[in-house]
Amino acid sequence: MSAELLKTPLHALHIELGAKMVPFGGYDMPVQYPMGVMGEHKHTRASAGLFDVSHMGQLRLVGAGAAAAMETIVPVDVIDLGVFKQRYALFTNEQGAILDDLMICRRPDDLFVVVNAGCKVQDIAHMQATIGSKCEVIPMPEQALLALQGPQAVTALSRLNADVAKLTFMTGGFFELDGIPTFLTRSGYTGEDGFEISVHQDQAVALARKLLAQPEVAPIGLGARDSLRLEAGLCLYGHDIDTTTTPVEASLTWAIQKVRRAGSARAGGYPGAAVIDQQLASGASRKRVGLVGSERMPVREGARIVDEAGIEIGVVTSGTLGPTVNKPVALAYLNIAHAALGTQVFAVVRDKRTPMTVSSTPFTPNGYYRG
Repeated sequence: MSAELLKTPLHALHIELGAKMVPFGGYDMPVQYPMGVMGEHKHTRASAGLFDVSHMGQLRLVGAGAAAAMETIVPVDVIDLGVFKQRYALFTNEQGAILDDLMICRRPDDLFVVVNAGCKVQDIAHMQATIGSKCEVIPMPEQALLALQGPQAVTALSRLNADVAKLTFMTGGFFELDGIPTFLTRSGYTGEDGFEISVHQDQAVALARKLLAQPEVAPIGLGARDSLRLEAGLCLYGHDIDTTTTPVEASLTWAIQKVRRAGSARAGGYPGAAVIDQQLASGASRKRVGLVGSERMPVREGARIVDEAGIEIGVVTSGTLGPTVNKPVALAYLNIAHAALGTQVFAVVRDKRTPMTVSSTPFTPNGYYRG
């Protein structure tokens, strides 16, 4: 018998708002509301969408050695991270492959870490086992997490506290939103400007209602979240990255700062460093790329990619008909010989070959606010 699905603190609100609920990451989550996935996607790109991401894992790392400890399990510069600055990171294994991707924000008294829902139990166990003797690893199950995304997110949120507008992309701070204490970062998973808001579960519904009362804001489900992040060229763990992919293969080398690379002051010292340093120096045999289709045939995860001669050269890991770009877009792993921008390849959909071109990502310009 399958385990009963968990519920976020906003579960009853989703039902009230007419959400269609589906299992995701062990939780009963809204996939769409009456507006529908297409409408929700376009609303977020034009205005502001509110997402319940309380299924994600939130935790604190506490202690003077927390940043140095974290550097022993991620290939990322944590020690030099400034107070209230946030950074994308990756857990790697001894083969240099990706166990999960995560966000780290330095706060005055801790490191605030957010991990993926489907991996959070193993991620927390991994941190406790590897660095638990060097710092306190404190899960925060009492915290809900909301994401307010879109070009009008700052307008809506500023009515609850005007100071949030001072934040720039990948920075955070403690704010009272109309009297409700929160910690928020100016970041997200849609390619748009926006905020991720950590709030105590007891006040999550009240805060969500305050945000939904703003004229720009509509509730958005997992369906549009997926199409938004795909148009933004952002990876979904378990699909575009996993324990069969390294950061170099996944085109995530931008996340490995120079100070953590071979020959630098704090090089190596994390799982799989030798493999990753070798690939950074010599390249990998395959690479994650963006693909754009010239025909309106959506190309889904698992579709084979072939060359002109019909020889298989890769596989699609995420794909959709991009609502903003109005073309089929996909992320795929291709043999390095076929991964150059502008290369024409073919996706095999229902035994029919549909032409696609290797493209840069994001597929639609991002709207991050950098000040």
